[in-house]
Amino acid sequence: MDNIKILMIFFTLICCTRAWADGSIAGTVSYDGPVPNSRLIHMDADPVCYAINKGNIHSPVLVLGGNNTLGNVFVYIKSGLTKAGYPPPAQDAVIDQGGCNYTPHVIGVMVGQKVKFLNPDGTLHNVHALCRINPEFNEAMPDFRKEMEVVFNKPEFMFQVQCDVHPWMKAWVAVLSHPFFSVTGPDGRFEIKNIPNGTYTLEAWHEKLGTRSATVTVTDNSSQKTNFTFSGPK
Repeated sequence: MDNIKILMIFFTLICCTRAWADGSIAGTVSYDGPVPNSRLIHMDADPVCYAINKGNIHSPVLVLGGNNTLGNVFVYIKSGLTKAGYPPPAQDAVIDQGGCNYTPHVIGVMVGQKVKFLNPDGTLHNVHALCRINPEFNEAMPDFRKEMEVVFNKPEFMFQVQCDVHPWMKAWVAVLSHPFFSVTGPDGRFEIKNIPNGTYTLEAWHEKLGTRSATVTVTDNSSQKTNFTFSGPK
């Protein structure tokens, strides 16, 4: 009986160790090259949009921080995962249309996760998802329709969502079957946690600058550092 108890404790310790032994990948994405002039978005076409923003705004396509760190870059594990069937998070993903602009501009969600679109502006928007694998949809959101929910049931990498009423409103959505992804802010930083042991292809994607990739090996409770640099036009 004592031997059985010892074995049970041993296997419990192994299971608990494996639960916290997963590693992480973190790093910074930077931009190298001449910085083009940021495109000005003219919101005069809709007085509500113009008033909310107190004028025109700059395009979110190229978002740079100090030392030319690069925002709106989607970093994810492209290949190498051996496990499947990751459950979607209970928390909704949110895309806010406030200020007649999509926030966030780039987002990752999981298959089966609820995605909530908000309209706090008091003006007409429409959500036009240009999916290729999931069903395409185009839903009007008048000023009285403050939110809508959708669910994407198939993995699909990077399709555009746009508002046909306000043509400058564009966002990018990636639907993944796993939770190992991150989006950089202006500081260029990303971190992907709770990654099982293994060797992976990590990819960084930017809507205009293309992709960069790296091979990363994650071991028990390790934090791997991987940086990416995107080159602008020479």
